[in-house]
Amino acid sequence: MAEEKIRFETEVSRLLHIVANSLYSQKEIFLRELISNASDACDRLRYEALTQPDLTAEDPEFRVRISVDDKARMLEISDNGIGMNRDALISDLGTIARSGTSAYLEEHQDDEGADLSTIGQFGVGFYSVFMVASDVEVVSRRAGEDQAWRWASDGTGEFTISEAEREGRGTTIRLNLRKGEDEFIDPVRLRQIVKTYSDHIALPIVLVGDDGEETVNEASAIWTRQKKDVTDDQYKEFYRHVGGFDEPWMTLHWNVEGKLEYRNLMYVPSAKPFDLFDPSRKHGVRLYVKRVFITAEADGLVPPWLRFLRGVVDSEDLPLNVSRELLQDNPMITRMRKAIVKRILTELGKKADKKPEEYKTFWDNFGAVIKEGLYEDFENRDQILKVVRFHSTTSGDDLVSLTDYVGRMKKGQDAIYYISGEDLDQVRKSPQLEGFAAKGIEVLLLTDAVDDFWIPSIGVFEEKPLKSATRAGADLDKVTAEENADEKDADDAKFDEGKVDALIAMFKLTLQEEVKDVRISERLTDSAVCLVSDEGDMDLRIERMLKQHNQLDETFKRILEINPKHPLVTSLADSVGKDGAGKKVEDAAWLLLDEARIMEGEQVPDPSAFSRRLNAMMSSGLPG
Repeated sequence: MAEEKIRFETEVSRLLHIVANSLYSQKEIFLRELISNASDACDRLRYEALTQPDLTAEDPEFRVRISVDDKARMLEISDNGIGMNRDALISDLGTIARSGTSAYLEEHQDDEGADLSTIGQFGVGFYSVFMVASDVEVVSRRAGEDQAWRWASDGTGEFTISEAEREGRGTTIRLNLRKGEDEFIDPVRLRQIVKTYSDHIALPIVLVGDDGEETVNEASAIWTRQKKDVTDDQYKEFYRHVGGFDEPWMTLHWNVEGKLEYRNLMYVPSAKPFDLFDPSRKHGVRLYVKRVFITAEADGLVPPWLRFLRGVVDSEDLPLNVSRELLQDNPMITRMRKAIVKRILTELGKKADKKPEEYKTFWDNFGAVIKEGLYEDFENRDQILKVVRFHSTTSGDDLVSLTDYVGRMKKGQDAIYYISGEDLDQVRKSPQLEGFAAKGIEVLLLTDAVDDFWIPSIGVFEEKPLKSATRAGADLDKVTAEENADEKDADDAKFDEGKVDALIAMFKLTLQEEVKDVRISERLTDSAVCLVSDEGDMDLRIERMLKQHNQLDETFKRILEINPKHPLVTSLADSVGKDGAGKKVEDAAWLLLDEARIMEGEQVPDPSAFSRRLNAMMSSGLPG
């Protein structure tokens, strides 16, 4: 077959542009990425050989070999793993099969000095070779096939594919090094890089030199060692091997012994992956059985709301020939999952209590994901509630737990109040909170989309119902009556109930097609009006969110609450019944309704009418 030229996918070209323009100082990460890929290739073949032993019969000992050619300034990394055929070379080295990469790469493609340690996010660490190589050749032969294939590129716009010769299965990568990169043909330097970045790899990494071959890594699975025998740097490098691109925020290494035996090495990242909320995203926990890699997608092992986890679980009891399809319903997997979830939540709870500032960083990154478990995972709901944290109207920048909230509820307060919205600062300024603030009632501030879904499924915490501050019937008078009765009586005397009732009647008549009701507000102290949902109706934010996703056609009428003590309202109330006041009150009713809509972040349905009424109102107040 003749040599075939193929252009890189757009995302690959962007990524290569970042690589070419990077001033990243730790160029040696390319060797870490290539060794990691070689190790994964051996792991995949070891699993395939469980059911097809002929694949490894001629060469059963897995290894990675590194060799150099000083004169040609060439570095070669070779493995005897599963290998690639023509289609795999094109798909694995010519495209990026990860959702969300386009936006990320578009944002970073003009970066100078980009930190390429994050390249592992895309599963394409291979491309880091172009930091040190002018051109690269990959010769690979898939296990069980006779034909080898050659992939070659200089890292610009295209690559070539052609038939090749290779003795045995596996992959060989040859790098023609750029000028100034001689350190990567120095055996001493190569040995040091392997020890630093790849000592945890659980198969021999052999350095071929003038004096023969030398295994330069520990070559034992890091999770099988005692914690005291593993350094922090070794833990960090293994974290990168399992897909971490930052520094681990928390590292958990423990063994379980008894009726069921397995080893665990888990990491919680310190930064949020770019695709955390991609529907196709899977967790990063790999399943091994007796040190044999089984799968990186054991869905039953870790619940979706812990999908940010990275690491390894190695079972001594699962059968080696267990299929990926049967894992989800396997009772041993179910037991392991329960124990893993319990351990993770316990450790998170300790962090939340002992190091709240550190926990705040974690919660800002992954809190929205954890809260998915509140409506997905009934079994662990009580434990999850212990680690959930919130911003509130009285906590400043600190986070509060539901237990904290209940412990400082006001006398006479019988509900846990919350308000939800898209932006924290905007929610803090909501007029619905004014009455709560005046009475010192704390309100939880919820800004994650998931909040409007888990709250109805929880309903009650420690016998206290969770109630939206944007609903009617907030019962704030209970607190006022018990703690501020004298102040309440004084406040009630500040407006003429008869005149306000007459104004409300006119507002109802004017707005009867647009609102469900017009009422005096208990919650407003500074603003003139606000919109609230009636008891039993859909919450304001849920309705807005469903409409944005075209999942709701119906519009629910809201209740317009007015502040009877606001100067504008008292002025309007005084004008009721006077000559010429009818048109003025009608325009004011529409303007105040539109004002309430704007404060809720909604569009004014008729901007022209809003502008006309506003101009007329302003003109009437100007000296003539």
